[in-house]
Amino acid sequence: MDLKWLFLPPNVKDQMKKPVFLKILLLFWVILFASCTARRYMNTATVSYEIGEYYNSIEKNKKAYRSQKLRNEKNKIAFQIGEAYYHISDFAKAAVWYKNAIKQKNNDPQCMLHYADCLKATQKYEEALVWYQTYLGVKADDQYAKNGIEACKTANSWLDKPSRYIVNTVKELNSKDNDYCPAFVGGRDNELIITSTRDLSTGKRKSNITGTRYADLFTSNFEIQKQRWGKPKSIDENNIINTMSDEGAATTSDKGDIMIFTRCRYDKQKDMGSELLVSNQSHGEWGEPTLLKIVGDSLIAAHPSLSLDGTTLYFVSDRPGGYGGKDIWMATGKGSTFEKPENLGPEINTPGDEMFPFIRENGELYFSSNYHTGLGGLDIFKAVKDEKGKWKIENMKAPINSPGDDFGIIFAKGEVEKGYFSSNRKGSKSDDIYSFYLPPKIYNATGEIFNKETNQKIDGAQVRIIGTDGTNLKIRANGGRFQYKLKPETEYVFAAFKDGYLNDKARLTTIGLDDSKDFRFVFKLAPTDEPIKINNINYEFGSYELTEGSKASLDSLVQLLVLNPTIKIELMAHTDYVGSDKYNSELSQKRAQSAVDYIISKGITAARLVAKGYGETWPKKVTKEIAKQYSWLKRGDELTEEFILKLPPDQQEIAKAINRRTEFRVLSNDFHE
Repeated sequence: MDLKWLFLPPNVKDQMKKPVFLKILLLFWVILFASCTARRYMNTATVSYEIGEYYNSIEKNKKAYRSQKLRNEKNKIAFQIGEAYYHISDFAKAAVWYKNAIKQKNNDPQCMLHYADCLKATQKYEEALVWYQTYLGVKADDQYAKNGIEACKTANSWLDKPSRYIVNTVKELNSKDNDYCPAFVGGRDNELIITSTRDLSTGKRKSNITGTRYADLFTSNFEIQKQRWGKPKSIDENNIINTMSDEGAATTSDKGDIMIFTRCRYDKQKDMGSELLVSNQSHGEWGEPTLLKIVGDSLIAAHPSLSLDGTTLYFVSDRPGGYGGKDIWMATGKGSTFEKPENLGPEINTPGDEMFPFIRENGELYFSSNYHTGLGGLDIFKAVKDEKGKWKIENMKAPINSPGDDFGIIFAKGEVEKGYFSSNRKGSKSDDIYSFYLPPKIYNATGEIFNKETNQKIDGAQVRIIGTDGTNLKIRANGGRFQYKLKPETEYVFAAFKDGYLNDKARLTTIGLDDSKDFRFVFKLAPTDEPIKINNINYEFGSYELTEGSKASLDSLVQLLVLNPTIKIELMAHTDYVGSDKYNSELSQKRAQSAVDYIISKGITAARLVAKGYGETWPKKVTKEIAKQYSWLKRGDELTEEFILKLPPDQQEIAKAINRRTEFRVLSNDFHE
C-alpha cells in the first residue's frame, strides 16, 4: 500500500467517499497487523529452528503460516516446517509441507532435494526419482542426490528379494512410546539395556528437538521358562544413572562392570548437546557416573560402542576434523581414559550423518547412515576391512532395512547371526525394537544308485565322500539310497561303487550359495558281466568316421575309464544284416577301431582297449528297458534276421536300428601299468 494516503490534505479527504475510505483504511490496518503478527511468529520460530529445537519451531511456524498473506513469505514458512519435520524423521508430514512450498514457487534447491528424500522414505520411488533428477538439474555434481537416484532404482528389487534374515518385533520390550538402542550387558545375550521414553521415565520434560519425553535407560532379562523378555525396569532405583536429563545409547564392558552411556543435558529451557559418561558397577549397583573427556568443546558425543577387550571405543561426534554432519570416531584406551579420537575416514563417514556404531567381536563394524545408498531414512550398513586396511561398505538391505529409520543394531556373541535393532518402519508404534536371526544354511545330498542296464536299485552299494574341508568317509547305501548333510563353502566328490559294477561319481559344491539347498542325484552303475551300450554313437552311412555327437558320448566312456583305472575293455561295434557278411564285419571293425583311436587320443592307455567288430553276428537281445519303449517287443526277444523279417516294415527299421549299436564289455579288472 502507498503510505502517502495517510498524508493527504483534509479538503482532499473530504472529497472522498467516506465508506470507501473507511474500508480501505480498515484493510490496511488488517494487513499491517497480520504482517506484524506473522513476522513475530516467524522470528520466534526461526530462533527455535536455528538452535535445533525443531519440534518447538513447528507450531510457531504454523501460526506464522496461518497469519501470513504474502505468497513469497508463506513458501518460506512452509519450507521451514518441512525442514523441521525432516529433522525429526517425520517424513510423511515433511513431504506435505515441502510440496506446499514448491507449489508456492519456493525455488530453494534443498526443498527439492529433501522432498525427494521424503518421497523415497515413504516408498514413492518413481516420484522421488523425478525430484532427484530435477534437483540435479540445478546441482549437477551432488553425490547425495546421485545416491538417492541409485537407491530409487534398486529399492524395489531389495524389497522384493529380501535377504535370509528373519525379523520380528519384540512386543515385550516395546511400549507406546519410543524404545530403541538395545545393548547386551557384558556381551551376554540374556540381558539387555534399552533406551525408552515410556511412562516410567524419570524426566517428565519433553525435548524441544523431538517433542518426545526425555529418555531413560531400562534393563530386561530373558526368561528362559517363558521364552520371552521380562518387563523392562529402570536401570537404577537411586536415579544415579537416570536423571531429569535425557539418557540413552549405552555400551558395557565384556564383564558388564563398566558402562558408557549418552546423556543429553539441559539448563532451564536450553538443550546443551550430548556427552558420554562412565559408570562402574559394584555389588550389583551402578556408581555415580563421571564425564568421559574425549571430545573437547564439541557439542555432541554420543552412541558409544566398546570393543570386546574394552580397549577401543567407537562413538559419534560433530567435532572438528570430520567429513560433515555427524561422524563415527574411535579412541583407544581403557576404563574411563582414552587417547585422542581418530576419525574412521571417508569410506565410513560422509557429508551426511553416520551414527549408532557397533563393533562385533570379529572386527566387523555396523552403523547407520542417511547418506550412503539406502532404502529410506537411516539404513544399517556393514563395514569390513580389506587386506589393505580399507573399509568396504555393504548395505544390509531388507528386511533389516526399510524405507523408515533403521539403527542401533547389535549382535550376540558367537557364530550364529542374531541380535536386535531399532526401527520406526511401517507397523511400529514409534521407534520399536526388533529381533533378527539368520537361519543356518542347510545343505542335504540325497542319492540313489541303480543298475544301468536294468534300472533296478542296487542294495548294499557304498559311497565314498571326499570334501575340500578334509571330509573322507564311506557310507552304505541301504536299499540303493543314501543321504548326507553337507557343510557350507565346501566342494565334494561322491563316488559310488560295488563289486561287479563299474564305479560312478558326481561332484557338487556349496560354495557361494545364498540359501539352503537340497542336492539330488542318481548314480547308474554299469554291471561288468554283460555288454553295456554306449548311446548316441553314430556314423555316416557306410562310413566309419565318428560324428561330433559320437565323440561327446565317447567322452563319457573316457571319464568312466578314468574313474575305473584297473579295468580293460573291449569296444564292440555291431551292424544289421543288410549287406554281405564280409562287408559288415570289415565296417564294424573299422568303426570299433575308430572309437578306440579316439579314446586313446584322450589319454587312455592303448593296452586297456580292444577293438572288435562283430558285424551282424551278435543280434541284440531285448532288455526290459527296450521292451518298455516298444510294446511290440518282449524281454528276451533276439533280433535275428528271421525275427525281424516277420515284423511290419516300420517295425523292421526300428529293430535293425537297435542292432546297429556300439557297446563295451569289461574283459578284466586287474589292469596295472
